[in-house]
Amino acid sequence: MATAVLTVTDKAARKVATLATKEGRSQPVLRIRVLTGGCSGFSYQLAFDDAAPQDHIVEGGAGVRIVVDPESARIIRGSTLDLDENLMGGGLKVRNPQAIGECACGESFSI
Repeated sequence: MATAVLTVTDKAARKVATLATKEGRSQPVLRIRVLTGGCSGFSYQLAFDDAAPQDHIVEGGAGVRIVVDPESARIIRGSTLDLDENLMGGGLKVRNPQAIGECACGESFSI
């Protein structure tokens, strides 16, 4: 059985839906992209966007869709999009089991 690209917690889905509503988006579609760079080699970019034909589409709760391009999907396969509610450094977080290291500020990771 193939590992899912990403799972989305209910808390994260509700947060994405809330943010989309604040931006006036009727369809909450969040793109997760892995970029090269940062202290540890890779970083995540999360932004509202439309799906492209080659994207992996993950259905979250609250009517939320997460889209991931094929190259980023390879790096985040098996990850969970979660909501960290800490006052310092909180927000949407990708919990990636492939990550072997993270920079001190938590903004980039290595695999």
